[in-house]
Amino acid sequence: MSRRRISAVVAVLALAGAVPVLMPATQASAAACSSYPSWVAGKWYAAGDIVRYTDGKAYIAEHANPGYDPVISTWYWEPYACDGGSTPVGNFVVSEAQFNQMFPSRNGFYTYGGLTAALGAYPGFATTGSDTVKKQEAAAFLANVSHETGGLVHIVEQDTSNYAHYCDWNRSYGCPAGQAAYYGRGPVQLSWNYNYKAAGDALGLDLLNNPWLVQNDAAVAWKTGLWYWNTQSGPGTMTPHNAMVNGAGFGQTIRSINGYVECDGGNPAQVQSRVTTYQRFAQILGVDPGGNLYC
Repeated sequence: MSRRRISAVVAVLALAGAVPVLMPATQASAAACSSYPSWVAGKWYAAGDIVRYTDGKAYIAEHANPGYDPVISTWYWEPYACDGGSTPVGNFVVSEAQFNQMFPSRNGFYTYGGLTAALGAYPGFATTGSDTVKKQEAAAFLANVSHETGGLVHIVEQDTSNYAHYCDWNRSYGCPAGQAAYYGRGPVQLSWNYNYKAAGDALGLDLLNNPWLVQNDAAVAWKTGLWYWNTQSGPGTMTPHNAMVNGAGFGQTIRSINGYVECDGGNPAQVQSRVTTYQRFAQILGVDPGGNLYC
């Protein structure tokens, strides 16, 4: 039977209700995109907001902005997949549906859009190595983040009595935002004036003078988490990123984040909590968690 004849038969059957009408992927995507509000020039948008542009495609705000044009101001906007979240955005190995499965009770501040908008700051994150390694790193990062924030529930450190503790006046730049301004914020609970200074310098943001940006802008919050993950070794001997891509294992990410308190028998219950979460997230992503899980 010729291709034309097959197409005609399918069309007749579809009209009769015998087979579903399958839209091309581009049409299906456009239909899904129609659920988002139309972009409005001059309207204020927060990081993570999703709009439908005049071309029918969706865009997500990478940074808060006063209604800049998505196809012109690409620093503020990036394309967004309109398939209900079943497909990872860009090169990220975690889909929105999987993200929501990992964090069913998350605070609305921690948007998937904010996370994907932050990925460009560290393009090697969850894109290095084999597909297995990429998924393991994503699961490891999100597992540690989950532990630090109670499942992405807490934006700021809950014990306010600690707030004034995080100012090191021995630093030449001091604490211009105030003695108690550098408490834990964001997915890795960034704290101390020198960490805000270093993260801000790396990300091109003045976090030393405006640490509140970490608790008010989802993309900035996620970027500080990725900054620590990709560049800081903390109490460990390697960054968490290097631990995962070089085969050292999940246990070394724990050491780099909170090794002084939890590792070497310091708090085995907390270590187990991180490991259990990592194993669960790895299962969601369909990947083996690998070895060396403990520190």
